Amino acid sequence: MSGTAEEEAKPGTVLLTGDGGRIAVPSGQPVTLQDVIWNEMGPQGLTMRFRFIAPQIAREGGGVDFDTAAADMQALCESFALPRLAEFGPMPAQIVISLADISVPFGEAAPEATQYFEAFSIRDGACIWEIY
Repeated sequence: MSGTAEEEAKPGTVLLTGDGGRIAVPSGQPVTLQDVIWNEMGPQGLTMRFRFIAPQIAREGGGVDFDTAAADMQALCESFALPRLAEFGPMPAQIVISLADISVPFGEAAPEATQYFEAFSIRDGACIWEIY
């Protein structure tokens, strides 16, 4: 993307696409970045969505439960999302981390997919879990 995110990004714009590289999480499950999406202003302000593929959260045979995935999402917010925010322009009010067992196009229903979402505000350089 040329220019700054603030100049070019519109709601729903994909700012970064994953390269298939594995990202370390506390559970050890294989997680890869699907994409980062600039989202429109919401009640909390600007939102950045970091969407990850985590095949082991699958309903059948996955082996990673929600509590384990939630700890992974917290770690992804702090160790992956926060360090990259400056690349995208203005500081968002909220970061949404999502895990899906399969790639799902943004905004499309996918009843066959297992998906988890957590929202975080940013305070004092840390991700603070918010009710989503």
